[in-house]
Amino acid sequence: MGSELTVAGETVQTNKGNLRPHLWVDLHADYLYAYALKRLNDDELARDLVQETFLSALEKTNNFKGNSTERTWLTAIIKYKVIDVYRKKTRLLNRNIIRDTEHEMEFFDPNLNNWKKEHWPTLFGIEEQDPLHNKEFNMVLQKCMKRLPVLWHSVFTMKHLDDDVAETICKELKITSANFWVIIHRTKVSLRACLQKNWI
Repeated sequence: MGSELTVAGETVQTNKGNLRPHLWVDLHADYLYAYALKRLNDDELARDLVQETFLSALEKTNNFKGNSTERTWLTAIIKYKVIDVYRKKTRLLNRNIIRDTEHEMEFFDPNLNNWKKEHWPTLFGIEEQDPLHNKEFNMVLQKCMKRLPVLWHSVFTMKHLDDDVAETICKELKITSANFWVIIHRTKVSLRACLQKNWI
């Protein structure tokens, strides 16, 4: 069963399991670049990962079974490359920043696997749907995220952009569940302070 794609004004028939690498740049490069850039905040690295994704996909064409779209398959490849970047960067860190969790555990409820309700943040006042405000807000948010420590940025991005579950994030980045929640809490506090200073 096939489907149709439009490339440069021309309709192209694609078949299940039939990859068309010669169209990847036209069809997917911009999307994959935006995906990587949003998660890494590094233009050059994002471009490199797109190229690496295409090369890796070319080497693994036999693995494509046609159970997903070509874009979904390529996105899965670049996602793992982004996670590899996170791993490499976090391995270089001094993990002392996440070892002093004991005094913060009073805010954490292990039964809920989350922060105690009395410590949840209140509404931030950015719930409006004005597209202009949302665009300005996202620009400031990206600047604030660039200031985060690498590990915090990695955890926050995997949880809130990729919707990965805590168990997956802990496994991929080799951190404990307690450290995960401390990092999420500290990241939100840091971003909130940065946004209050630079946006509100």
